[in-house]
Amino acid sequence: MKKVYSGKTKDVFSLDNGNFMLKFKDDCTGKDGVFDPGENTVGLSIEGIGKANLETSVYYFELLKKAGIKTHYVGADIENATMEVLPATVFGKGLEVVCRLVATGSFIRRYGDYIKDGTPLPGGYVETTFKDDAKGDPLVTCDALVALGVMDEKMYLSLKEQTLRITHLLAEDMKRMGLDLWDIKFEFGYNGGEVILIDEIASGNMRVYKDGKIVPPVELTEIILKNR
Repeated sequence: MKKVYSGKTKDVFSLDNGNFMLKFKDDCTGKDGVFDPGENTVGLSIEGIGKANLETSVYYFELLKKAGIKTHYVGADIENATMEVLPATVFGKGLEVVCRLVATGSFIRRYGDYIKDGTPLPGGYVETTFKDDAKGDPLVTCDALVALGVMDEKMYLSLKEQTLRITHLLAEDMKRMGLDLWDIKFEFGYNGGEVILIDEIASGNMRVYKDGKIVPPVELTEIILKNR
């Protein structure tokens, strides 16, 4: 194996068969030691969260597979906190896709003059940001993505459609656990010209509430894995 990338929460290695291996870390995004999926820097480390995030990702990737949604997921080694994935080319230098079912976090920091924290966003609201820590992961529109040559409009529409479908499937699954999904962050790439979900689906990338209170990532992972 050869390390090809070291990210905030995972390292990426190339495999001899042409696929890649993701090694999950115990780091989470946040600020001043407080977890926040909307932040773009590592704010804390939680022992064992990498392995638990992998288990959660495997559970949800398998759920999407049953729903007929293709992703980069191939298989996983839970004990070693690794996941084998298909090769995929990222959009530009990296693109994050956020689906919001409730207005909160950075959405309120930007638009708080127009909407109250906790206001539902019917149907879901999708926004994209470039992965650029120095610039604070700037928002980018569909028109800008096309103008910059990052993707064409057809790819964007596929990305948006998949984001909404995946988010609602996850929200429905969490609802039966007594959980309310407020927002979630994804990454997409393209494989053979097809837009597919990549990276992970884990507690560190979502904001979930239970009985009106946000659920910390470790507790959230425990609830999901207990009720899967």
